[in-house]
Amino acid sequence: MTTQTATRPVDVYRTRLSQHNQIEPRPHPVVWGSMSNPGPLSTPELRRYDERGYHTDRSVLGDEDVGRCLDEVRAITDRLGVDERVVRESSNGDVRSLFAVHHLSDVVAEIVARDDIAGVARQILDDDVYIHQSRINLKPGFAGGPFYWHSDFETWHAEDGMPAPRALSVSIALTPNYSHNGALMIIPGSHKRFVGCVGATPDAYHRESLVSYRPPVGTPEENDVTALADEFGIDTVTGPAGSALYFDSNCMHASSGNITPYPRSNLFVVFNAKSNTLTEPFAAARPRPDHLAHR
Repeated sequence: MTTQTATRPVDVYRTRLSQHNQIEPRPHPVVWGSMSNPGPLSTPELRRYDERGYHTDRSVLGDEDVGRCLDEVRAITDRLGVDERVVRESSNGDVRSLFAVHHLSDVVAEIVARDDIAGVARQILDDDVYIHQSRINLKPGFAGGPFYWHSDFETWHAEDGMPAPRALSVSIALTPNYSHNGALMIIPGSHKRFVGCVGATPDAYHRESLVSYRPPVGTPEENDVTALADEFGIDTVTGPAGSALYFDSNCMHASSGNITPYPRSNLFVVFNAKSNTLTEPFAAARPRPDHLAHR
């Protein structure tokens, strides 16, 4: 979102700054439109999403769908070989993330278009939606790396040109997500604050940021994460294979590494409102590659 002054537009989500800035209140709604928007979620569920920034459902996919998705991961990885859409762990070469999966798999494309997935996004965002990004994150047993604290919207705004946080992610468990095998952690309520990050975006996109435990840009200050956690607490989101987590694009979240024997694999799909389509990046010289931010 920008506001117009007499001289130039002012970005209300300022980030990639030269010095630390205070945490700002979010000027946009979380549930757009009305709490009575028609769709898969009830009004109480929409209110809870507005309050916490996320919603969970333990039975979105059946065993057959989960198995088909896992088969697709193996088939796509074998087919692509060395490819920019395949990101591997720096430690042992295992696949860490597989991007643009809805383009690479008809199975995934059909699943994420279902009403209990895409329909929830349309209801919350009160708009037609499109897929901004899709990926499968894999945390193999004994080797899965962590993902450091971050707000997705901060990156999408700074580097992709997403104007407002009128977007959400759906994370579908393809294996059980336990508290001990790298399940996602969310600071509930953090979605109503915007945390700008210190440090200029490099002139060229660096693939290494996708495998770094703590990326050099787009990473919030420890004091800011601590302040949010002290105020709101930290929720660990667990669930069986086939369960789903729907969460606001501005939630502060992270996940620890996986040193258990039990893999943790999740399908992520990001829905953006069509009225919120990407512009030029707000804090980068050029947009990221298309497989990270579909235009």
